[in-house]
Amino acid sequence: MDFTVEQTFAAEPDAVARAYASSDLYGHLVDLPKLGTPEVLDRRVDNGLVHLQIRYRFVGHLSPAVTAVVDPRRLTWVEHSTHDLDARTVRYRLVPDHYPDRLQSSGSCAIVATPGRGGSVRTVTGRLKVKALVVGGAVERAIVSGLREHLGDEVAVVDRFVAGPTG
Repeated sequence: MDFTVEQTFAAEPDAVARAYASSDLYGHLVDLPKLGTPEVLDRRVDNGLVHLQIRYRFVGHLSPAVTAVVDPRRLTWVEHSTHDLDARTVRYRLVPDHYPDRLQSSGSCAIVATPGRGGSVRTVTGRLKVKALVVGGAVERAIVSGLREHLGDEVAVVDRFVAGPTG
């Protein structure tokens, strides 16, 4: 399943790019629906690129047909991302903690200025494939739905994070 999600921020593009490359941001992403609080496992800078490894957990509702073949407690994965702050782009891939033969996902993000209004738009594109007879499409739709909701809810958190303690 291919997907695209756009986020619109009040913050300028460079500030948004720096926020997503900061391990401090992810501790603020608590109590958001469908995806649990992210856990930063690793952050390193190499040749001007920021490499992050962040664990996510799907905590949304799945139908009984899906839970018959997939244990919802085992829907965790690590996002491996490379942030190019100069280009304001990110490349990522998801590596499942469980079911490695059943889930594949990768994609990219780009952050650009919002023309004439200040602020910025971050476009997340990707491909998600869940290999599970009969319910694979349902699991893909549930994960992408959770991702859309999570990314929508992230916007206010990122804008507050960028604004700092006085924001």
